Amino acid sequence: MPKIVNHAERRDEIALVACRVVATHGFDQASMVRIAREAGYTTGMLAHYFDSKQDIIIAALRLILRRIEERLTLPPDAGRPDLLTLLTEALPVDAHRRIECAFWTTFWGQVSADKRLKRINAWVHREYLRLFERCLSQCWPEWSQWPAATREPVLRSLVTFINGLTASAAANAGDWPAAVQIEQLRLQLALLYAWATDSARRPPARAAAAAATRA
Repeated sequence: MPKIVNHAERRDEIALVACRVVATHGFDQASMVRIAREAGYTTGMLAHYFDSKQDIIIAALRLILRRIEERLTLPPDAGRPDLLTLLTEALPVDAHRRIECAFWTTFWGQVSADKRLKRINAWVHREYLRLFERCLSQCWPEWSQWPAATREPVLRSLVTFINGLTASAAANAGDWPAAVQIEQLRLQLALLYAWATDSARRPPARAAAAAATRA
């Protein structure tokens, strides 16, 4: 009886190998031949699932985003989670997540020269905003009461911080062990919460004036 192949699982398997190859060897050296060899397949098998290396890279991006969303999604009966604990799931604090983050940072270096990758990157950024906003709304009871003028800069600052921390940890893992990453995230969340609480208390005119002064 012929073996039944789960094609979706095989695509994910190849995408995960591509993620590891890019993280280890860089984008230019992550050829179809190398990805096939690392996956234990022929290039013909790869071509059965993906038309090009770019298609594999995009599949890897989607896979990593899906894995991050799974880590940031809590069961319905989990209660109100701790934001620091929840967002730590998005940091490169172990070997698997370091590979994911090294892949991300390598991908970012290709975006400016490729229109298709630019569109994919814009979509990924919107998905990150959605995921982190969900985390903030789940963990900070005040989130829904704060005005949009407070919520938006907090969300964007958080995403920018995590992107920067990710890039730093991927480039210099020895300087950014898990404990240091988590402590920096804790400090950033405390600063953002204090700023948001203060901003939300101000009358709209004063808040706008303060924002203009900071700019």
